[in-house]
Amino acid sequence: NISSDNPVRAVRERLMISKSELARMAGVSTITLGRIEEGRPCRLDTKRRLVKALGFNPWLNSERR
Repeated sequence: NISSDNPVRAVRERLMISKSELARMAGVSTITLGRIEEGRPCRLDTKRRLVKALGFNPWLNSERR
């Protein structure tokens, strides 16, 4: 079981995706992703990119693609 206070980090680790790979998939820098995983705020567009890159449809309840 992976324990993490940050849901982005928890899902990324569960999917066994590296931080740099997720950053590339979402079109954000690894620095930005690191800040998000530390719990710092980010823009809504950045959140949408991460949700999509992790394979979730942001318009449907928890439905994976």
